[in-house]
Amino acid sequence: MDFGISILSIIPIRSEANDRSEMTTQLIFGEHYKILENKKKWSKIQISHDKYVGWISNNQIHEINKEEYEKLEKEIPTLSTDILDIIEGDNHQPIVIGSILPTYKSDHALINNKMYKFNGKKTQGFSQKQHLINNALIFLNAPYLWGGRTPFGIDCSGFTQIIYRLQGMKIPRDAYQQADLGTPLSSIKESEEGDLAFFDNKEGKIIHVGLIMKNNQIIHASGKVRIDKIDQKGIFNIKKNRYTHKLRIIKKLI
Repeated sequence: MDFGISILSIIPIRSEANDRSEMTTQLIFGEHYKILENKKKWSKIQISHDKYVGWISNNQIHEINKEEYEKLEKEIPTLSTDILDIIEGDNHQPIVIGSILPTYKSDHALINNKMYKFNGKKTQGFSQKQHLINNALIFLNAPYLWGGRTPFGIDCSGFTQIIYRLQGMKIPRDAYQQADLGTPLSSIKESEEGDLAFFDNKEGKIIHVGLIMKNNQIIHASGKVRIDKIDQKGIFNIKKNRYTHKLRIIKKLI
């Protein structure tokens, strides 16, 4: 089995091995993965941090050996925390918030024995729970993008996943998977800022997720990352004067 790591800012991961296929998620800088299958132009990969499987263009693969992959698996990752920053390898390149800085030490990340200089803001997570909302607000008004995980386009579960990553906590990629985590709460009154609210469709399938805020508000990605009202029925969009999402359950992860 081969292994790889993203040295590009954002890489689309697709459901099938072609450019027209649906983008289901994205790799961002510093995320490593297993290569499960090779074709002429595409490879099927499994992303390490959330075990998500999809197809990546071979032009965007950067291979690492098994030893480096296993070393990265054991690390507590250092993460960039500015909405956009610069990392310096052979050239300057942008990286987005939540990017991983592998083997970070003395203002440098290390990939395949190559040094990448980084002087920006960073964290290893494990801060107070209140910072979940502080970090979520950085993404306010980011456009909705199916499969997106960055301030330049993000979906609802990609949003909650990256916010919890900045807290130092790995959670799955999709909303229905995230709903399996944590402790269920009986009402919004029991919730705290940063708890996750999940919403279902007529068939009872979990289709949406957002982060609870104070004063019966929720921040979530729907059209854009936005703040709306929430009650026991669901999300109420004041501008549209109607409920847009039906509440299923609230979960406390931290």
